[in-house]
Order: sequence, then structure tokens, then C-alpha cells
Amino acid sequence: MSESVLLALNIGWGTTLAIKTVVVLAFIPAAALILGYTFLLKMMSHMQSRLGPMDPGGFHGWFQLVGDGIKFMQKEDLMPAEADRRVFALAPAVIVISTFLVFVVIPAGPRIVVQPLDVGVFYALAVSSLSVIGVLMAGWASANKYALLGALRAAAQLIAYELPLVLAVVGVVVQAGTMNLQGIVLAQQGGHIFGWGGIGNPYILTQFVGFGLFMVASQAELTQPPFDMPVAESELVAGYMVEYTGFRFLFFFIGEFGTAFAFAALAATLFLGGWAIPGVHGTTADVLGPIVLFAKVMFVAFLMFWARFTYPRFREDQLQALAWKWLIPIALVNILATGVLKVWVK
Repeated sequence: MSESVLLALNIGWGTTLAIKTVVVLAFIPAAALILGYTFLLKMMSHMQSRLGPMDPGGFHGWFQLVGDGIKFMQKEDLMPAEADRRVFALAPAVIVISTFLVFVVIPAGPRIVVQPLDVGVFYALAVSSLSVIGVLMAGWASANKYALLGALRAAAQLIAYELPLVLAVVGVVVQAGTMNLQGIVLAQQGGHIFGWGGIGNPYILTQFVGFGLFMVASQAELTQPPFDMPVAESELVAGYMVEYTGFRFLFFFIGEFGTAFAFAALAATLFLGGWAIPGVHGTTADVLGPIVLFAKVMFVAFLMFWARFTYPRFREDQLQALAWKWLIPIALVNILATGVLKVWVK
């Protein structure tokens, strides 16, 4: 093959990678923030008859998002006098980057994926856990005892609930026989239920226990109610974020909604068939796939926010007991049952 052809292939590959990177780093987080903030929070406001966010201008008060963004950007960027300035500044970026990296392996169509890694599930769960480092950096660098207490609580919670989160996914990996997220979607699309393949075989039908565990563990990983003890305003004055102002606090806000969107995308891919439509392949699937995946993601995100605005906060001992005494044993039993049924069906 001539050097000119190789150069053309390299240029094409580089351009494609650049486009995919821009989509991941710009469009997806922005969509997560805008849709999560405007759609889900306003939906919850309707459910609870809290109509304040509906008032500020336009249709359903969409100026609220613009106003909040301007408010965060114009606030003064303050740092505590005793803070480790470099670590303090890097902590929000670490949390946001860990969220962005999850989207790299989530497929939105047969050919719409940044990098279809063979260990995609392992990669997604690994990079999502990097947020623990950012939380500890924020708490320690703030030189504030309340921030440090909040960071330690958050780290203990995130580490505890990473176990049931990972174990909940193992059943899907065993059933699909691969850790490639694209392969898991295709396995669900081409599957059969009692010999009938009309809707494929979305794993929520066989892994409903795993789906429930994943949703509970995701809620805890997001430190959202009822698992918001690390940022309990009544006793920790916003926890590890207490010393952050302006756009740095906005980074934590973006990270929270972006991570919720990422976990919802993972759940939709692993348990609801992702972008797949039974019998639809090729270019048509590339066109319809993102729409289908988006609808499933918003459904899962709705369930997350519904729980957020419904249940009261757990005490710290209740929070840890739920993970270690209930979720992890149930996840292990689910893996055992999945393995036995996998062998028995064969």
C-alpha cells in the first residue's frame, strides 16, 4: 500500500476520532445538564406541586437554567487561605473528566461509538470510580474539617456501593458472554424469549434483580437522596463542596448530572437493549439508534430522580448496612443463579 493511501487513511481516522471526541466532551455533557436540569427537575416539580422553577420566563421557565449559569459564572472564585491551591483547583476537573470518560464506550448505533473496547464494561466501571479521588482531593485540599468529614463519608460510601454496582453487572456479562458493550447490545437484539425473538431478549427480563441492584447502587454512587449523607447540609454544610464557589462549584453540579446521565446510559445499554431495535440494522439503525437510546436513558434517569425526590435520607449506619448486609449478598446469589441457568440452558 502506497504512502499516500496510508496518509489518507490516517487523516480519515484522525478526523473521525476528533469528531467523536468533540461529541463526547461537548454535546453529551451539555445535553445531560440541559435535559436533566430542565426536563427532569421540572417534571419532579410538577409531581410535588413545587412550581417555583416554572416561573422565570419563557416556556416552563427555561430561563432558570440560563440564570443559574450566569449566577455561577459571575461569582468570585475564592480559595481558603490554608488550602492546597493546586489540588483544590484540580478536584472538580477530576470528577468531571471521570464522567466524560464513561461515554467513550457507550454505543448509540452499530457504528456510533467512540471506542468499542472488548473490556468496555470493565473500563466504564473503572473510570466512573475515579470520582472518589476527586472527592478526597476536594475534602483534603479545602483545609476545612467539615469538608474533610464529608469527603471521608463520600469515599466510604462510594467504595462500599461500587461492589454491588460491579456485581450487578456480572450477571449481564455472564449471560451475554462478553464485556464489549456493543456485543451486549447485539446479544439482546438477537436473543429469543422462549423461542420468540419479536423483541429480542432485553436482559431486564432475566436480570431484573441485577437491574434493581444497579439502580440502587447508582443512586448511592451519585450521592443523591436517600444516599446524600456525604453532603448533608443539616450537619456537614454541603460536605466536601463547602469551600467551592462560582464555576468550580458548577463543575461539581455538572459532574452530578453528567454522571446520572452516564449511569442511565449504562443501565439502558446493559439491561434495556441500548440502541437496538429488533430487525433493524445498518444505516437505519445508526439513524434511529440514538433516538431509541435517548428515550431509554431518559426513562432510567426519570426513575433515578423520582427516587431522589421521594425518599428521606439514610443514616450512615443504615447506608452502610444496606450495601454490606443486603445488596452484596443478593448480587452474589444472582450471579450464582445466572451461572447455573447459563450452564443448564446449554
